[in-house]
Amino acid sequence: MTEELMMIYDDFKVSNGKTISHFETELVKIRAGKASPAMLGGVMVDYYGSMTPLQQVANVNTSDARTILVQPWEKAMLNEIARGIINSNLGLNPQNNGELLIITVPPLTEERRRDLVKRAKAEAENAKVGIRNNRKDAIDMIKELKNDGLSEDLAKGAEEEVQKITNGAIKSVDELVELKEKDIMTV
Repeated sequence: MTEELMMIYDDFKVSNGKTISHFETELVKIRAGKASPAMLGGVMVDYYGSMTPLQQVANVNTSDARTILVQPWEKAMLNEIARGIINSNLGLNPQNNGELLIITVPPLTEERRRDLVKRAKAEAENAKVGIRNNRKDAIDMIKELKNDGLSEDLAKGAEEEVQKITNGAIKSVDELVELKEKDIMTV
């Protein structure tokens, strides 16, 4: 029975790892005043009739802390890429110089910083909900083992172990959102 418990713990840790890595990906998309190619990660471009991620039709780089450069592989795509960036509601306005798009990232206002912190905290709450759902799945598996003959003491210990793993995962989410909040609020 302890092998099954170890498998449950391992599956639970892997699920939490995936939840936390998704959360980190979402945090990267929240800009903190510095230009980053990851800011354009969710931008989709109409590429000859099909919606395509920006990274598949152009190179995205930063030239300094305030400027993102988007160089399409086909010059004919400049206007479509600009339209995709504007439609993505990131608050960015690309400038077309005929060769590439230059995006100047405006400095954040205090109000915008607070909104971004709220968004980061909302993403953290989503991650915590995911971790709690993973915990529920793990505890359900332990209850199934209990019905199949796992002793009461082992089941209780297993549930406590699952709770310890949950607390650790939630703590790491809290630490990540705290770091992001400091990053956003730093002028």
